[in-house]
Amino acid sequence: MKLVKSLLLGSAAGLIAVGGAQAADLPVKAKAVEYVKICSLYGAGFYYMPGTDTCIKLGGYLRADAILGGAGDYNFQQGANAGSNNRLTNWYTGRARFDFNVDTRTATEYGVVRTYADMVFTWDTPSVTGSNPSTFGTGSASLGLYHAFVQFAGFTFGRTVSIFDAPWQSYPAGGPDTLPGGSNHVNGVNQVAYTADFGQGITASFALQDETTATNGQSNLWNVSSGTAAQFVTGVYGANAWGGTRSPDILGTVRVDQAWGLAQLSVAGHELHSAYYGATELTGHPDDKWGWAVQGSLAIKNIPTGAGDVINLQAVYTDGATRYNFQSLFPQSFFMFSGSGAGAYQSTGFAGLSDGVFGTGTGIDTVKTWGVRGGYTHNWSPNWASAVYGAYAQLRYGDTGKALICANFAAIALAGSTCNPDFNFAVVGVNTVWTPVRNLAFTADLSWSRLDQKYSGSIASPGIATAAKPAAVYELKDQNSVTMMLRAQRNF
Repeated sequence: MKLVKSLLLGSAAGLIAVGGAQAADLPVKAKAVEYVKICSLYGAGFYYMPGTDTCIKLGGYLRADAILGGAGDYNFQQGANAGSNNRLTNWYTGRARFDFNVDTRTATEYGVVRTYADMVFTWDTPSVTGSNPSTFGTGSASLGLYHAFVQFAGFTFGRTVSIFDAPWQSYPAGGPDTLPGGSNHVNGVNQVAYTADFGQGITASFALQDETTATNGQSNLWNVSSGTAAQFVTGVYGANAWGGTRSPDILGTVRVDQAWGLAQLSVAGHELHSAYYGATELTGHPDDKWGWAVQGSLAIKNIPTGAGDVINLQAVYTDGATRYNFQSLFPQSFFMFSGSGAGAYQSTGFAGLSDGVFGTGTGIDTVKTWGVRGGYTHNWSPNWASAVYGAYAQLRYGDTGKALICANFAAIALAGSTCNPDFNFAVVGVNTVWTPVRNLAFTADLSWSRLDQKYSGSIASPGIATAAKPAAVYELKDQNSVTMMLRAQRNF
């Protein structure tokens, strides 16, 4: 019995010794994994960056557009070659676009530090630029940086929309990219801005804005001394004679944004600094001049027609700051062609936009404009919405500028014709959006645009080679454009 007991105790001791040796050989236990945590401070979609107190959100959209008629992605039929209205004109175009944005936020003792960047990758249908078909199909890929800014203690540094703009930019209820009647910097503009928040949705903002960095820059500043007939019939009335930058645009805005809607008043100062009258410094130059713009915006929500319905309205007046009315995506000179019943080869309408006009030895004569736009959106159900929208704007040259332009018009004028570079432009449209599931939308948008030009009679045009238009007699006539956009978009 004693022998059996000794054997059992010895075996147990041996097992304990072996187990201890094996335990000593095991690896050290790994540290806990730092899982990505939801950040609820700034809304849905934010996560803490592992190991930091910074929250980040990734988002964007993927979009496919088909345009019937028009020029590019939802422009009216103008320029080479949409406005040519001939065999070089695309009856349809397409666009594929991927938008990717990154939003970061960090809480500090001075408030939230925010950075935001929005990058856009686009492929557009290439357009015919002349009668040579080899120019077709070369591809049209582009990369855009619409937003890239830092916000800190009320300040914004970098590229984003303008404080002058209405929150809906130039889309009060959808519509084409070419609605006049207010500013639009949806593709961004470089700036330094400060916003003071007084509570209850009341804010005031001040900004210095580099308008030359907007997508299509500032409007023209015509030096008509070098104008030619070939340029004139395309809506180009001379050399675009801006000098170097001197002062950024100076902007101020007051906004009330509450449950009932929004009201905003915006003002802007815009310096006109030209180059020389001629090719060298010895030719001299006109004195600098300041233009300005004022805009009012109004949104009305909670209207009795239905939940989520909204009315957006704008009105603007400019003097020497045309881009704040005929906005950054509106063509700054263009032409359109159609048929004629006056015995001419065809009819044409053209227009040139400008902040000011000068000629050799004259000062800058500023251009005045005014415009309105608005839209109404109605939600039929959570999945269906429809909208109607419209815009109207007028542009008027001063007496001196008009006389300078019309002196060049005389080279192409025929008997009985009259010169007046002023014009009106109008757009009306409707659309319907179907959202079968969240963040997926299908849109059909139909618009009609009209150029009401003030020239009359006929001209002997030298022709436009890029549009395959021959030298011939053309009737000066108002022009129309009907365009439809079909879109599929997935937000994420």
